[in-house]
Amino acid sequence: MCGISGIFSFNEHHVIDEQLLKSMNNVQAHRGPNDQGYHIGNGIGLGHRRLSIIDLAGGHQPIYNEDNTVSVVFNGEIFNHHEIAQELKDKGHIFKTTSDTETIVHAWEEWGVDCVHHFRGMFAFILWDDNKKELFVVRDRLGIKPLHYSLLTDGSVIFGSELKVLRQHPLCSTEISPEAIEDYLTFGYVPDPKTIFTNTYKLEAGHYLHLKQGKVPTKLTSKQYWDLPWQAAKTLSTQEIESELIERLKDAVNIRMEAEVPLGSFLSGGVDSGAIVAMMSQLQDKAVTTCSIGFDVPEFNETDFAQLVADRYKTNHQVEMVDHEDFDLIDKLIDIYDEPYADSSALPTYRVCELARKHVTVALSGDGGDELFAGYRRYRFHMAEQALRDKIPTAIRKPIFGLLGKVYPKLDWAPQFLRAKTTFQSLAMTSSEAYLNSMSKLRADERNALYSTAFKEKLAGYSANQVFEKILAGKSFDDPLKEIQYLDYKTWVTGDINTKVDRASMAHGLEVRVPILDHQFIEWAFKVPSSLNLQGSEGKAEFKKQLEPHVPNDNLYRKKMGFSIPLAQWLRGPLKAKMTKLLTSETFQQTNIFQAEKISKIINEHVTGKSDHSAALWTLMMLGQFIEREAKK
Repeated sequence: MCGISGIFSFNEHHVIDEQLLKSMNNVQAHRGPNDQGYHIGNGIGLGHRRLSIIDLAGGHQPIYNEDNTVSVVFNGEIFNHHEIAQELKDKGHIFKTTSDTETIVHAWEEWGVDCVHHFRGMFAFILWDDNKKELFVVRDRLGIKPLHYSLLTDGSVIFGSELKVLRQHPLCSTEISPEAIEDYLTFGYVPDPKTIFTNTYKLEAGHYLHLKQGKVPTKLTSKQYWDLPWQAAKTLSTQEIESELIERLKDAVNIRMEAEVPLGSFLSGGVDSGAIVAMMSQLQDKAVTTCSIGFDVPEFNETDFAQLVADRYKTNHQVEMVDHEDFDLIDKLIDIYDEPYADSSALPTYRVCELARKHVTVALSGDGGDELFAGYRRYRFHMAEQALRDKIPTAIRKPIFGLLGKVYPKLDWAPQFLRAKTTFQSLAMTSSEAYLNSMSKLRADERNALYSTAFKEKLAGYSANQVFEKILAGKSFDDPLKEIQYLDYKTWVTGDINTKVDRASMAHGLEVRVPILDHQFIEWAFKVPSSLNLQGSEGKAEFKKQLEPHVPNDNLYRKKMGFSIPLAQWLRGPLKAKMTKLLTSETFQQTNIFQAEKISKIINEHVTGKSDHSAALWTLMMLGQFIEREAKK
């Protein structure tokens, strides 16, 4: 992988500050430790940090067309670049390298903005056409590779793979967005296109910016070029699935196995990583290098299941055990993610990337299978609730369950069947509202109970519900399961999963490729009927069935464990003092976001065992770390 950066001015006479561009670019040197390069022109500056994977000798960036009038800096991989290059050569284009990056400049010459439809891969790039005085900025369809931008007060636009790149510019906003705080406390991350700062954005997955020197716009508007096939009426038959699923998955894996550096795979012991290792093993003669980490706490340790796949395919298996009190990384998380990020699995993800980089430079990952084939328990719970919602008219359901949701206590200590507060709340809502309520780090009632009056005024009625409302605007789903899967792809996959893996891998100079997030595979597999994905209590049912000849049954049909840590115990024990200090500090209180006494109350309820507030407290703790860091700048 790589890191890209840029400064663009709508005024062609604007002189680019080369030293500033280099400062922006080099703050992400971890993304590209092998090389750096720059293009400086009239009102345009492009920067690049390179992690060399393909065409080690000739892939220096920026890369240009034949007469150096089109230049590009690129982060990612175009997996079908050989086919594109041959097509372009047949049309008369002259290539100087074998790098996949060079296909971008020639594809732009040939097809303009439509070039992006030819690319199969993960990518973010900034392309400058000096003839047309146009800038073309693109992010891949699933948001695997990141790109941030901001329109500054001097009329220029800055870009960077990470938020820290933009923060090097003196005109970049440092004002924290109240709406982003509301979103973060709901989702556990700041969903695209927002960032934690005002007037600073993430380019959304499947979108591009097309800018031209001349008049400065008051607002930058991106354009969508791809979406999941949410409108698709056709569903796949069982026969089609049985004859095509494994071959399509194998194709998505195969196209990601080109590299001039060591390549391997993560292996967690779950369904998806096992499937990827199985496909890789069938596609190459030599043993696949596989990497697993485990915890010294049995209920969080999956290494025995990873070993089953490793033994079956005789992989070159690398395992490291992590101390369950591995707290050293917590203070690094804000520096890695640049904004509050509350997925605690960022810790083991960082460690497995650290392990993998000792043995390979490229690793394949099984991410995306749970979202595509309905593997999460939350899908099953949501559909059970939806079945009840469908049976009770809204006029009856909303007032009755709405009242129960308000008055019923939060009984974390009680047996599962008595913990009904969230369920009652969700039954009073629409399907999408209920899904957001059930998966929120802090539910709307919990957030509002913590917020200060002053912060509520700043929100001016804004609610994180508007994130889902915007995504679903103009769309209608006959299948409620497909609707929430679609919502997950628009928020969770991009904002949480891909962000987590990108930052953790890039911190170690490791490239991670994700076959299940191949857009062609998703376009096909999203048409698998929900009745085949979710059968009773079994998620990913048909996917598992097709994998039975390839992955041990003990991996396919065991209880899902997840890549998690003993969070509740940590916050009652070794992390109690750190959490309390952060959330009761003067710096935290001076933000005036929360009522101090309400924060103290949930801390006390958690540490005494009265309630389990671990998700909420970890989320607040990561916000506290961010606020402390910002205060020191």
